Amino acid sequence: MTLIPEMPAIAESRFAIGEVVRHRIFDFRGVIFDIDPVFANSEEWYNSIPEHVRPKKDQPFYHLFAENAESSYIAYVSQQNLIADGEHGPVNHPAIEGYFDDWQDKRYPLKRNMRQ
Repeated sequence: MTLIPEMPAIAESRFAIGEVVRHRIFDFRGVIFDIDPVFANSEEWYNSIPEHVRPKKDQPFYHLFAENAESSYIAYVSQQNLIADGEHGPVNHPAIEGYFDDWQDKRYPLKRNMRQ
């Protein structure tokens, strides 16, 4: 008999694609371009996070076009570590223009060709 592993519960996401968010602890912000309903990165990545701050896997994780004072990059962040950041304006990440239309009403609308 083959045992099928139990799937984790799927939590509802607080944020949406195109929203600008800020990391709760670290000094960076970004625009959400994809959402995983639960953790979907490598175990190596997960285990590289210090255990005392390691987030639970059974929550949404967000892919961000992120920026800080020094650079632009892609970040993968748990829901518990994000807060809304609609008051600080657009994000200056070079990949945004490939996915989103111009900044409108405190968010980025997804380009028509990126919608499923």
